[in-house]
Amino acid sequence: MKIDKKDILKALETITIAGEGKNMVESGAIANVVTFGDEVVVDLVLHTPAMHIKKRAEDDIKKTILELVSPDAKIKVNIKVEVAENPNQIKGKAIPGIKNIIAVASGKGGVGKSTVTANLAVTLAKMGFSVGVLDADIYGPSMPIMFDVENEKPISVTVDGKSKMKPVESYEVKILSIGFFTSPSQAVIWRGPMASKALNQMIFDADWGELDFMLIDLPPGTGDIHLSIMQSLPVTGAVVVSTPQAVALADAKKGVSMFMSEAINVPVLGIIENMAYFTPEELPSNKYYIFGKEGAKDLAQDLDVAFLGEVPIVQSIREAGDYGRPAALQTGSIIENVFEEITRNVVQEVVNRNENLAPTEAIKITTMAGCSSVRK
Repeated sequence: MKIDKKDILKALETITIAGEGKNMVESGAIANVVTFGDEVVVDLVLHTPAMHIKKRAEDDIKKTILELVSPDAKIKVNIKVEVAENPNQIKGKAIPGIKNIIAVASGKGGVGKSTVTANLAVTLAKMGFSVGVLDADIYGPSMPIMFDVENEKPISVTVDGKSKMKPVESYEVKILSIGFFTSPSQAVIWRGPMASKALNQMIFDADWGELDFMLIDLPPGTGDIHLSIMQSLPVTGAVVVSTPQAVALADAKKGVSMFMSEAINVPVLGIIENMAYFTPEELPSNKYYIFGKEGAKDLAQDLDVAFLGEVPIVQSIREAGDYGRPAALQTGSIIENVFEEITRNVVQEVVNRNENLAPTEAIKITTMAGCSSVRK
């Protein structure tokens, strides 16, 4: 059966690209359509690097052609991303030697985001990657405790004639945290600009060296620190941590929405479900879903992002974090296996992101982002 190009274009007029309000043909997103027998090649140009929009557009094209034109069509979609420059945008500044920057976030506090970050970091290091952790939770830094370096202080080194901080190293992970510069009992009472300045110093006035991955442990919510990070750094992607509980999922959804927003546009690599279930040691085949069942997994499906895995409630995870030796270092344990699987999924999503989207040289935030009173 021969497929007509006109039929394809007519079918594509029924698809609207997220965030643009026009159909694919009218908006000029369809650069070209080629048909040969039952084969169809569609060249699509998008103006946002958001991974979920790219994937949805490809799926919509294939589904629409199969339903409206021919169920036997063999379809290939070539997608090119072209992001227009905006003179009012602030560009993230790359740090030489750091290949991938992953923001680990949660909409709600207390869901185990820092614990997940620490275990991801040591698992990446075990896999042979060079890893750094930036503890961006200015008001509640926990990385020094989790890596048993609470009493350590970064030393000063000279790099290219400039004095820089040398990150503290533990379990082959380089760490910087505001916790190194304050006493454990001292509260950090800073307004946003001062906290942002401290973050910038830890980012750009540090000798991070060569890193395959920098993990940024963000504070809960969607506030000033998050914006400062996005303005300062070209973030490769974000990982969102949530428990299955409804109130946590509601905030996690906001966290995903922040990264996907037009102003920030950071690809969401996926969602990790923490405290997914409890299995008693004496009943290893039993699972008790204390905070609800598969809530984060369902949220990932609803938001069309990857589900990276689930972490059960295990006493040794809490004990290991308090003791200062992340639980993923427990050789042969169920926790080691859980975090190895999740970390492999994170790495795969980073590879997919880097293959399918433009390089992370300029993640942008407009200077008026978040100002609802400003006229657009």
